[in-house]
Amino acid sequence: MPRSDYRATLAKRRADIAEMFDGVAERYDLMNDVMTAGQMRRWRRAVFEAVDPQPGQRILDLAAGTGTSSRPFADAGALVIPCDLSLGMLRVGKERQPDLPFVAGDALALPFADGAFDAVTISYGLRNVERTGDALAEMRRVTRPGGRVVICEVSTPTNSLFSKVYKDHLLGVLPMLGKVASSNPSAYAYLAESMATWPDQQTLADLMAAAGWREVAWKNLFGGTVAIHRGLA
Repeated sequence: MPRSDYRATLAKRRADIAEMFDGVAERYDLMNDVMTAGQMRRWRRAVFEAVDPQPGQRILDLAAGTGTSSRPFADAGALVIPCDLSLGMLRVGKERQPDLPFVAGDALALPFADGAFDAVTISYGLRNVERTGDALAEMRRVTRPGGRVVICEVSTPTNSLFSKVYKDHLLGVLPMLGKVASSNPSAYAYLAESMATWPDQQTLADLMAAAGWREVAWKNLFGGTVAIHRGLA
């Protein structure tokens, strides 16, 4: 039975996170579209353009869930590995996209060799990892010298007035949507909390640099509520 006490603490436990996503796997992609009013598809396109996949390149898509984010890389001819901690997500993904080579993996201990990938990307999953800095270092380990990382994550709105509305009102809608449309509403309460407590753009950039990534930069989307960070190995 899914737990009902998920909290967005700095001591997030991997087993709890995996269990939470197992419980929402079937409707996760649909809920993403609903909660973002379709913006998620634009953001995925922006990630695709930032990664710039080329035929034959090796790409690791972390927190890939059901593989929706991985599909465009495969269609572009890249050798993409969708990787996720949640076996429930991987099961649903394999049912829907049997041609993708889904791999179960922990962002803190990736089951891949040093320098195995030309690019590593993660969207909306980094904030769910227990130790952000260690995850960034592990992503750096599996990326070849000169390879790149692309991180898409919620962030801090650049307009102070909108930031207040975002935190006070918009994030409050997420748990309500979860109650209406999800079999595990507590998971969406957790997601709202994790969004509210995630560091801002500069702080994440500093963490990336500390983990060994070079030329770190970011691009704000939707007024800074989402940001795409990039770096070179």
